Amino acid sequence: MESIFAIAAIWLGLAVLATVIAYHLKISIALIEICIGVAAAAVANHFFGENALGSNLEWLRFLAATGAILLTFLAGAELDPKVMSSKKKEVFIVGLVGFLAPFLGCAAIARFILHWNIQASWLAGVALSTTSMAVVYAVMLETGFNKTEFGKGILGACFINDLGTVIALGLLFAPFTYKTFVFVGISIVALGLFPFVTSFFTRVYGNRTAAIRAKWVVLVLFALGALALWSGSEAVLPAYVGGMLLAEFAAKEHHWARRMRTLTVGFLTPFYFLRAGTLVSLPALIAAPLIFLALFLAKVISKILGLYPVITHFRNKRSERWYYTLMMSTGLTFGTISALYGLSHGIVTQAQYSFLVATIIASAVIPTIIASLVFLPEHLLPAVPPKKRTNQIASEAGIDEE
Repeated sequence: MESIFAIAAIWLGLAVLATVIAYHLKISIALIEICIGVAAAAVANHFFGENALGSNLEWLRFLAATGAILLTFLAGAELDPKVMSSKKKEVFIVGLVGFLAPFLGCAAIARFILHWNIQASWLAGVALSTTSMAVVYAVMLETGFNKTEFGKGILGACFINDLGTVIALGLLFAPFTYKTFVFVGISIVALGLFPFVTSFFTRVYGNRTAAIRAKWVVLVLFALGALALWSGSEAVLPAYVGGMLLAEFAAKEHHWARRMRTLTVGFLTPFYFLRAGTLVSLPALIAAPLIFLALFLAKVISKILGLYPVITHFRNKRSERWYYTLMMSTGLTFGTISALYGLSHGIVTQAQYSFLVATIIASAVIPTIIASLVFLPEHLLPAVPPKKRTNQIASEAGIDEE
């Protein structure tokens, strides 16, 4: 038992280090956690042997998987139903193009330029088609765009983009057997009742018992996750839909959503993102840097070529178009989930996984920096005093000020 606590302490120590670095660099914590995982694994493997950090221990894999499921649920719950209704044409078209352009472009590059097999190529297309809801949402909070129609439109398009990724991952790689139909049937019934039962628990037991809503939500996500894995699918797929169905509920129950974010981001997701980083092979990246460059250019260029002309129809100013396009070109959470799914199911090799994750990390950093430094549409920023904006960001991010 002492070894479990020791390993957990090491991983949480890395998570604390990542948080400090992310604070000073003003970069997404998830991104830094992946980078810390890459570096820590390289050092540990060099001095102490393979898997010295225990990345493949069963309990650690469970914590990491739980973090991915809850993070996926929260991403779906961030959807603003009013935005989806008022800007449905923009959100749907931009989100769909944002998914299709890199999905097809990156799959083609992987297949015909890098000569990966068909399954690995499609997996590359799925992993690199994403837009990072985690990165975009963090940037929207930091700038205050989350309160503007411009920022809400970007978040809505991100949702449609990532929904396309989730659906593609399920359709392309989930084996279609009788188990699939059982999973789909039970999921439809369970998710259909999910908002109503959650509202019932809130009305009858909310604020009277020990966090019954959190227990209920995790129960449903675990049950559907187990059913998804039994059917050969991925546990995060029903979690995203479940989050979407509870979006309106989460918007009303602000304190509940905040506590769920604290549990997820404060304890569970560090295990997921750190583990994703530990599985990256630095020797593979160093041996073939041109593969990484080809995948990175394929993702970003296909996103820009697909999105910029479309966004032109919805935004008039050049800075707005480029900012919108570059923010939609980021990738992180669902990209790493898709890549890790491919590695876990033998669809891609560890070297291919390493190239994909390195590309995803680069796409989370470089477009965000360019968008913020060069194309920030300052004329759309809300006129909020700096102190008030800081308090607002802390509150919405689930951070307690001290």
